Amino acid sequence: MPGKRVAFIHTVTTLPVVFKGLVTELAPQIDMYHVVDESLLQNTIRNGELSKTTIYRLVTYLMLAQQAGADAAMVTCSSIGAAAEIARSMVSIPVLRVDEPMAEKALAGGSRIGVAATVRTTLTPTVSLIERKASAAGKNVRVISKLCEGAFDAFIAGDTAKHDALVKTGLLELIPQVDVIVLAQASMARIVESLSESDRLLPILSSPRLAVEHLARTLAPR
Repeated sequence: MPGKRVAFIHTVTTLPVVFKGLVTELAPQIDMYHVVDESLLQNTIRNGELSKTTIYRLVTYLMLAQQAGADAAMVTCSSIGAAAEIARSMVSIPVLRVDEPMAEKALAGGSRIGVAATVRTTLTPTVSLIERKASAAGKNVRVISKLCEGAFDAFIAGDTAKHDALVKTGLLELIPQVDVIVLAQASMARIVESLSESDRLLPILSSPRLAVEHLARTLAPR
């Protein structure tokens, strides 16, 4: 019998293969499919904020996922994470925001939380998510953010070496200031592997693996 069906909604073309690998490793019973719409992120960056139109379009994708028989959906872009939260009241299937498990784990890692991102439209919502969860948990935290200037433009231009170098530099600047680091974008996760053991003095969290682990628990038979 097929397992639970999950729709993954992406805004970056490289992410389906990342999540397919993680699901195969951590929850092979899940029947998954992917929707990629780069314009959801592109329009958010262009507008400088999440627009009503983008929220409506994401809600539409999630409604279509429900109609396609999905038992759950995961939105893998932190820039439109707030839209995923809004959509929860409009569909009857669970809608998972990719960065929520990461934010919750970060709160357990210390009171000084670093957030690294390559675009401000992702940095701001991730900081907001951590601060809201800290407030709900009654925990006092200091969030220190780091925008890796120029990295996203390099990524879009296909210069992954420049992107990775700029992100690595940003992480090395952030490490001495915090207890734990959160990577605001799933596409940043691979850069952590390039850090030496002497540089990795604290936990550096990325959302994909933590999100799929949470998904597996959510869909596990009761």
